[in-house]
Order: sequence, then C-alpha cells, then structure tokens
Amino acid sequence: MTHAQRIDTDGTEQPNIAPVDQIPAWKQDGAQPFLRIENITKKFGDFTAVDNISLDIYKNELFCLLGGSGSGKSTLLRMLAGFETPTSGKIIIDGVDMSGIQPWKRPVNMMFQSYALFPHLSVEENVAFGLKREGVPRAEVRERVAQMLELVQMGHLNKRKPHQLSGGQRQRIALARSLIKQPKLLLLDEPLGALDKKLREETQFELINIQEKLGVTFVVVTHDQEEAMTLSTRIGVMDQGKIVQTAEPHDVYEYPNSRFVAEFIGSVNMFEGKVIEDEPDSVRIHSKEAGGELYVDHGISCAPNQKVFVALRPEKIKVSRRKPDQDVNCIVGTIEEIAYMGSMSVFRIRLPSGKEVRVTQPNFSRNMGERFTWEDQVYLSWNADSSVVLTS
Repeated sequence: MTHAQRIDTDGTEQPNIAPVDQIPAWKQDGAQPFLRIENITKKFGDFTAVDNISLDIYKNELFCLLGGSGSGKSTLLRMLAGFETPTSGKIIIDGVDMSGIQPWKRPVNMMFQSYALFPHLSVEENVAFGLKREGVPRAEVRERVAQMLELVQMGHLNKRKPHQLSGGQRQRIALARSLIKQPKLLLLDEPLGALDKKLREETQFELINIQEKLGVTFVVVTHDQEEAMTLSTRIGVMDQGKIVQTAEPHDVYEYPNSRFVAEFIGSVNMFEGKVIEDEPDSVRIHSKEAGGELYVDHGISCAPNQKVFVALRPEKIKVSRRKPDQDVNCIVGTIEEIAYMGSMSVFRIRLPSGKEVRVTQPNFSRNMGERFTWEDQVYLSWNADSSVVLTS
C-alpha cells in the first residue's frame, strides 16, 4: 500500500483525499484569487508589450513570471505596481479594482533589481524610511524595524551603511524595506540577479522561508529558469507578451505544452517525427532523426501521419555499450564530447542522422562504473513514460 492509499472498513484500498487546507488554492473549486489580471494589454505605439493576458494568483502564493528579455514580464509587473497604465483590461487586488489608483495608494510594494538603497542612510534608517514618511510613532518604528531586521538576520548590522554590506546583505535590507509597510502583495523584479551563483542559491531558500513566515503574496519576475523552479509555487512562462503556460514547476518541466516551453525550461532533446499509431493511452512515432521508432505512453489528439516532436530530457536517457532488450526507444550513436562536472557527467552523442543528443548521468560514486571515452559507439535507451509528444 502506498502513502496515497488507505484501507476502507470493508477491506478495500481507497485513495487518500487530502484535507482542503492542504490542497493548493488553484486546484480548489470556487477558490477566489487574491490577484486577478483580466485581459491586460499594454501597447507602446505600434508595439504590443503585453498581449491580452488573464491570470489568477492566490493568497500566500510565490508566483514567478519567467521569460527572456522582451517577453513582457517586467512591463506586466510595473502595471501591477501602478507604474504603467494598461492600454486595456483590469487588475483586481483583494477584490478591489486598481484602475485609477495611484501606486502609493495600492496595497503593493516593489523590490527593484538594483535594490535602490539610500547610500547615506544606515541599515535601520533605510528600513525605517517608509514608516517615518507615513508618520508612524517613533517607538513603533523602532519595534517594527527591529523585528524585520531580525527576520532577515541583519539586526547585528543595523548601523552599517549600504557600501559596507555584501551583495547578499544589501538584498536582505532591500527585502526588509519592501516588507516593513506590510503590503498585501510584494513584487520582486529580478531580486537575485546581482548575486553570484552560490549566494543566489542560498538566498533563494531564505526568500522562501521569509515569504512563508509572513504569508505575503509574492510575484517574482526572473529570466533564470532554476531560480523560478526553486522559488515558485507556480510559474507563468512568458513569450512575446503572452503567458504560454501556467503550472507548478514539476509540470512545466515534465509536461511542457509546447516546444518553446520545453526548450526554454532546462535542457531537452527534440526529435521530429510522424505519428504511425495513435491510441488513447499511447502513441508510436517514426523519427528519421532518431533513426528508429519512438513509443510514448500517453495519447495525443492529432491527424494520421501528423508531424510531431518528441521532447526528452537528458537525464532520462541511459547509455550502454550493450544493446538493451527493447525494440523501441533504443537508438545508437557515437560519443563526440564528454564533460565531467563533478556531480554529473555530460555526453554529446552524434546519431547516424547527424542529430546531436545530450545525455547527463549522475556520478553516484568515485568509481563511476562503466567508463566511456570519445568515439565509443553506444546505445541510448529510455522508458515510455520519459518523453512527451508536442504538436506545437
């Protein structure tokens, strides 16, 4: 019996049903979104930066808008903050239409990529700035600033100036200043972009912990796929002003809805082919690029002999010198490049068709088992549930 089953009183196994409060809001029937974006469009002259986007984001979510440069993600964020006015459409936050409401009157704060700290003010003065502008009593300012600096683990540096802090420390102060006024919605524009790789990875988990403790809804804009996968409850992938897929990180990676999403998120091998058999629960594809027959254990809606693409992640592929005991999802190639990267090894393998396939294998131990070298002929194989068929 798996963790997803229970034994009923009659002795039969039944699937467990999670309590409603453990089911994400976006999966609950009738759940009301905290932030509703309705048919938002933004044009600059003849150029459409954001193209008729509708999106629901729920309370306490950490939602990531992910896309390349020019995809429209930062423009959408600026419209949520009130810094840009939509050409058409509505933005509704906590049931209130934000049309015509100035940025400083919205229950929103924004953390910029540059952090925008005041260089002449100390850490605590930077964090307290917004409260002082609102005329909050001094005693309350001191208490709230101390609590916020404790939350971001910066209380011991409260007297320092920004130039005396590291990049990660400045990022925490900018976050504390953004949260001190207790916004209902916090917008973060490339919040970790200025940090080095190791510090960025460490800070991602700190950001998650802070968001969970405060219960504030976060909307994060990033172009970094790994950052979006680590941070988010859900991801909205943007391209040319549109959101092309919205899903949880696992589903965006494992079940992309298009070639663009599959290629944008992580690394993927893409085989072009034609459908030769389409069943409700499986599909067979002949691919000249792969040099064989590909079998996928899910059905698709398509016409006979339709051109499709099979997306296969590099880590799903097994490499062997011996031919596996399977007729489908088994192709042969020659190793052209090998890169040892510590935790894994990366292979670039050339197929007879000229197609290059990327394969990654984890290095579980110091003794790597079967060793390969350049010009080795190898067999590549994978399971029927390892790939996904894309029609667009």
